[in-house]
Amino acid sequence: MVNIKEFSSREERLSSGHRLCGGCGAPIIARMVTKATKDPVVIVNATGCLEVATTIYPYTAWKVPWMHNAFENAAATISGIETAFRALKKKGKIKKEIKFIAFGGDGGTYDIGLQSMSGAFERGHKFVYVCYDNEAYMNTGIQRSGATPYGASTTTAPAGKVKQGKEQFRKDLTSIAAAHHVPYVAQAAPSEWNDLITKAEKALNADGPAFLNVLSPCPRGWRFPENLTIEISKLAIKTRFWPLIEIENGKWTLNKDITKPLPIKEWIKSQGRYSHLLKPGNEAIIEKIQERVNKDWEKIKKLCS
Repeated sequence: MVNIKEFSSREERLSSGHRLCGGCGAPIIARMVTKATKDPVVIVNATGCLEVATTIYPYTAWKVPWMHNAFENAAATISGIETAFRALKKKGKIKKEIKFIAFGGDGGTYDIGLQSMSGAFERGHKFVYVCYDNEAYMNTGIQRSGATPYGASTTTAPAGKVKQGKEQFRKDLTSIAAAHHVPYVAQAAPSEWNDLITKAEKALNADGPAFLNVLSPCPRGWRFPENLTIEISKLAIKTRFWPLIEIENGKWTLNKDITKPLPIKEWIKSQGRYSHLLKPGNEAIIEKIQERVNKDWEKIKKLCS
């Protein structure tokens, strides 16, 4: 468990004054993760909301060494930096310990950057990849991604007379990362701050690659009031839409067992991207989403038993 008084006194690695939207989950996540270690950190950032809104030329909100790379190669970039560090440390030119973190949204992680991340995991580079999962390509216009949930309306999978939002279920990227047999993988959410920080500490101290998949509520893309970000995050957990899990050296753990879940309709009602599903005739879609949530939860329970 994290000592909040001690944690709050640590140096901020991301300053205020950035231009991310009010209520954005990404800066909350970035602040928590980067403060989860007292060691120096080096950060790379895939193209996306977090990158463009924190480094509008000639300004930067980052107080640590930070590098912007292309949409698809955050993990490759951090691999090169981590390799250079190990070489310099072996030669005795660097004495201190340094942590390495890559940030990417779901577009740059579930989709465009998956090959880069997979390669880095397979090679065994010691770094943490953090996906702030806002479930669409928010930076470029709210296009659907591999993380966009079934039934959600986006600009490239819109709800209308013919179709009712995205027609595919989201990828299970957490399981994909775990399948690489890396030391540490976890799913977290900004509303569960102690859980998130504890997982970030474990990831940063892992002896090899680590992956954090963190739900990042997006008021603009999900269409909810910007003051409800943390409540939306809590609702994702209470409905079992976003289970809090971790996989340490292959061992699965369910960090929060939701014994009396809220129906998934409560999650759907909370966001404008699902508003079309509440119209008469779409009841079967909501039932299908609920069935998938139930199925995924039972799968996780078995893996964690």
